[in-house]
Amino acid sequence: MFDDLLALLYPESCYACQGALARGEKFICTDCSVKLPYTDFHVHGATERNPLQRRFWGKVPVRFAFAYLYFRPKGRVQRLLHQLKYRGAQELGEHLGKLYGSLLSDHHYATEFDLILPVPLHKLKLRKRGYNQSDAFAKGLADAMHLPWSNKILIRNVNTSTQTQKTRIDRWQNVEQVFQVNQPSEVKGKRILLVDDVMTTGATLEACAIALLAEGATEISVTTIASA
Repeated sequence: MFDDLLALLYPESCYACQGALARGEKFICTDCSVKLPYTDFHVHGATERNPLQRRFWGKVPVRFAFAYLYFRPKGRVQRLLHQLKYRGAQELGEHLGKLYGSLLSDHHYATEFDLILPVPLHKLKLRKRGYNQSDAFAKGLADAMHLPWSNKILIRNVNTSTQTQKTRIDRWQNVEQVFQVNQPSEVKGKRILLVDDVMTTGATLEACAIALLAEGATEISVTTIASA
């Protein structure tokens, strides 16, 4: 009764629309959950019918390329990402990771990976923000897929400027050679699922993949919360 009264007086809000959550809803209301723009890239797997897969052709070998949602400016997904990235809603990232991890497991992808690694932030940016939004998504995926994950293995040596508003060439130059594998023995011979929040050109993920492959990773796949 106390919980019901508390919810009535101080209702929790949906991270996507800011409307009040009904009893039993968590982070995202049912209406937004139905209307979110899901990609379904996992249905096509590593084929030419997967547009995200084609984004890496001729650049870096990627086994699978997935994204949970489509990014649409000023839409629900942008609001979700803003809450996750700038409002401290780490639990939202983990929730999305669990939802997508369960979906990938249902389609038998959990057996395709040995280790999940989030794209790292530079230590200065991490100290300023207090957390890495990709860590939360990686943890949720790992929990749902029953796989190990780590945010200690892949590190960012250079505090690059934001990728927003950069061209593809500028994005690549901005992240070229800024990532390092801190524990090479942990990636050697492993099939790695690399995780980030948003994919636009894929330059950041490419740079991470190159660093991991150089240290002996057998295979790289990538997934993000959203894809532009």
